Amino acid sequence: MTGYYDIVLGLIPVALLGITAALSLVGLSFTAAVPIGAFVSMGIIGHAMFVNTPSDGADEARSARPPINAD
Repeated sequence: MTGYYDIVLGLIPVALLGITAALSLVGLSFTAAVPIGAFVSMGIIGHAMFVNTPSDGADEARSARPPINAD
């Protein structure tokens, strides 16, 4: 089953190469198209890291349990 982070890993090179190629075909110089494609790729990476953060289900379950009382 394809998850969110699998899609993100696939979109990074697709965005970099696809946007660079599309902007080059439209007439923008290659040296200007590469940074724009890289900026979009950085946005995808930033979204995956900071907006839709990776989390471990075990950490959430562990924090939901009450502390153990020795008394």
